[in-house]
Amino acid sequence: MQLFRVIIHQVFRISCKFAKINLIVLGMKKIFLVLLFVPFFFSCNDENEDEDFEHYVDIATVENPSQATEFIFTLDDSTRLKAINSLIPYYRPKNGQRIIVDYSLYYTNRDTTAYDYLARINDVYEVLTKGIFQITPETEDSIGNDYIHIDRMWIGSHYLNIEFVYPAYDKVHFINLVSDTSKTYTDGKIHLEFRHNANGDYPNFNRWGIVSFDIKSLENNIAGDTLKLVIHSREYNNTTMKEYPINYIYGSQSSDIKPNREILKYNFKLNR
Repeated sequence: MQLFRVIIHQVFRISCKFAKINLIVLGMKKIFLVLLFVPFFFSCNDENEDEDFEHYVDIATVENPSQATEFIFTLDDSTRLKAINSLIPYYRPKNGQRIIVDYSLYYTNRDTTAYDYLARINDVYEVLTKGIFQITPETEDSIGNDYIHIDRMWIGSHYLNIEFVYPAYDKVHFINLVSDTSKTYTDGKIHLEFRHNANGDYPNFNRWGIVSFDIKSLENNIAGDTLKLVIHSREYNNTTMKEYPINYIYGSQSSDIKPNREILKYNFKLNR
């Protein structure tokens, strides 16, 4: 199928060039040829216009209380963009949705402080977006504690973002960030557990996923401006829960661990 698309694309580009040549040579003598090739002109122009747009891939948070087709999305470095056009028809993301977005910039906005740029949405991957779950003995079984691998983790704009890999086949899996108050720690840090419920699925092949957890509520539980977290995860080939320390300074918009944008972009394209 990919080869077929490439062949069609090349034939189409050649047709565009021949269409322009024929129109120049024949002029008004063959007016019906003009009508025949008009669609090619529009398509060729659209293709050339798209080549002029540079593509960016970032993770962002949607601001869209009315769930409209035009909306604001804010990057983790606080850059605000207004989506006024989209290659995804009728895309209306919900307010607070985290997304990995492929976008192009139109121009810098100078007339308002509401946003920094106008943008076009080229493609989007909606990130699982959740809060912190307060676990109880009654919910322990439903939350699960199956094996999972944390691939990358960082904090941006008060969201803990985790890229993970898990074995799966054909069932829906459940991912949560858990606070277990029955466990006590004396290091002065906030300990949370990254939990996975495989839902009895057969471990046939590995799947990639990404989730964003809103951790803004933890700001009231710390002294000073630095949030010191330890994330526990039941990893493969580990007899005990593996620990991932990570620090986040409120107002800095990022943690001491930074996202790898190239890997994020690669996984985004791979999982579209």
